[in-house]
Amino acid sequence: MKKITIAIDGFSSTGKSTLAKQLANHLGYVYVDTGAMYRAITFFAMQNGYITSDYFDKETLINSLPFIKLQFKFNPNVGFAEMYLNGENVENQIRTMEVSGNVSRVAEVSEVRAKLVEQQQDFGKEKGIVMDGRDIGTVVFPNAELKIFMNASMETKAQRRFDELMTKGQEVTFDEVLKNVQERDYIDTHRKDSPLLKATDAIEIDNSNLNREEQFQIVLDLVNQKM
Repeated sequence: MKKITIAIDGFSSTGKSTLAKQLANHLGYVYVDTGAMYRAITFFAMQNGYITSDYFDKETLINSLPFIKLQFKFNPNVGFAEMYLNGENVENQIRTMEVSGNVSRVAEVSEVRAKLVEQQQDFGKEKGIVMDGRDIGTVVFPNAELKIFMNASMETKAQRRFDELMTKGQEVTFDEVLKNVQERDYIDTHRKDSPLLKATDAIEIDNSNLNREEQFQIVLDLVNQKM
């Protein structure tokens, strides 16, 4: 059976990564979480004082890009590949609200996007890959055999993100999370370089009222049609 490229785009907190992991595990495909890559660079910028809530030294971050090494290493204990930044596992550190509050601004930087898109395209040269993000079907893999665009109501997205953070023991309020999701969606859709768009040939799925298994089965049927 031929291998294909599966591109999953959509708004923040729509379950793109969950779906992509399910598909990759089921199909035996490589999974790449592009959001983790942008989060890792954001975490690097925060660690080095290049970005705060009211300050962003873009030029210094850009000049630092050649010294940032990103890797995915599979962890059999959790069943997926975790993000490593310059040899250090930062999977947990990049999932905080602080990183979420800065990542869209970092993702706007053209030089950051160029560096990561090049890496992402290298990952997919052999096909047999599931990749999720904001511009996978429009920029990274415009010729992907299957493009999915994920959406959900704003309240649903915020509730999912809130529940996730509470499970991890982070002290946040629902209103804080809702504001963060709204701000990220606005920045993602209004940036000049590779804004979040639904590819013309993408299939949109609103999963506001779908559970994980219902969503997975819908997309798996689409995968089987393409394969």
